[in-house]
Amino acid sequence: MLNLEVDLLFFDTTSSYFETEPDSCSSDNNASAFRKLGLSKDHRPDLPQVVIGLAVTREGIPVRCWVWSGNTADMTVIKEVKKDLLGWRLGRVVTVIDRGFSSEDNLKALQAAGGHYIAGEKLSKTSAEEALSRPGRFRTVKDNLEIKEIIVGDGEARIRYVLARNLKEAKRDRLRREELLKKLKSEMKIVNEKPPEKRAVIIPEMLKDKTWGRYLRIDDKGFLRLNQQKITEEERKDGKYLIRTSDDTLSAEDVALGYKQLYEVEDAFRTLKSTLELRPMYHRLEDRIKSHVLLCWLALLLIRVVESRTGSTWRQLRKVLQRIHIGVFKGTSGEVHQRTELTKEQKEIFKAVKISEPPVIYKVTADQEAGR
Repeated sequence: MLNLEVDLLFFDTTSSYFETEPDSCSSDNNASAFRKLGLSKDHRPDLPQVVIGLAVTREGIPVRCWVWSGNTADMTVIKEVKKDLLGWRLGRVVTVIDRGFSSEDNLKALQAAGGHYIAGEKLSKTSAEEALSRPGRFRTVKDNLEIKEIIVGDGEARIRYVLARNLKEAKRDRLRREELLKKLKSEMKIVNEKPPEKRAVIIPEMLKDKTWGRYLRIDDKGFLRLNQQKITEEERKDGKYLIRTSDDTLSAEDVALGYKQLYEVEDAFRTLKSTLELRPMYHRLEDRIKSHVLLCWLALLLIRVVESRTGSTWRQLRKVLQRIHIGVFKGTSGEVHQRTELTKEQKEIFKAVKISEPPVIYKVTADQEAGR
């Protein structure tokens, strides 16, 4: 219907929660056992949820959606996604995925049947450390984005990376860390002044802390000290992200900019949850939950098609079109329902989306008594 020429296909997942208890098949045969606790991307791990996946084109058109039970892990869905899209004949497709999906099995699945991938790589992986340590100069490709291409290994073990650095993000990373370390030094001073028995209780908890723990170490006398080695490692990663690709025909610039476009999926999720009001969801059965998400996806598809054809945002389009009103005019002979005159901007919108303008006269009602 859309006659899509797809080259890059972006995929990501989100979660959406229910303000209810998780289902239990054992207590109710009609329960779906679909709403489950899992890794919440809405910061509500206390509530049952479902996981939603979207495949989106470079232009932001969502071509497919999926719904899985709330405890589904991102790593497990790629094979299903790839299989579902095989029959669509979308042409040469390079799937763009975030770091949460880049397991070796998933990457192999994306290469099946001649496909390719652009995948984010976690900077904590051993292969990433090797790529980060490679010498070479960055070159600017767009705005604050700098890149350099890195090849690791030979033959079948060869991996092509693109290391990207965002200068604005690097500055933000540095300032956030400096502020954190300032607070940490103040806290360390307080803890180190406490008696040994109290330090023995407080220090292990601080080392477990996800935010502070990585910057701390204990010296030979049992006092807290900054982990300078870890701080140096973090400084090397400021503003950087590593991208891996299987397609040698793409330039390093296309790889970096293609990965950057993952925001198209994130923007689609924001539209689903805000503009289209995906929540609250009150359904309990699996097929009804999937139908609810499917209807929201269809609405999102229409929004993106209209935005693509008009070159305007949905918010602006609604603002313009909501000025069209129906006037009710009553007289001695009856009643007429007539719309307001269309503005030039409104006419251009209807023309762009290839929809006929609404009729001028909606309804005419004759007064029977006046006719007699």
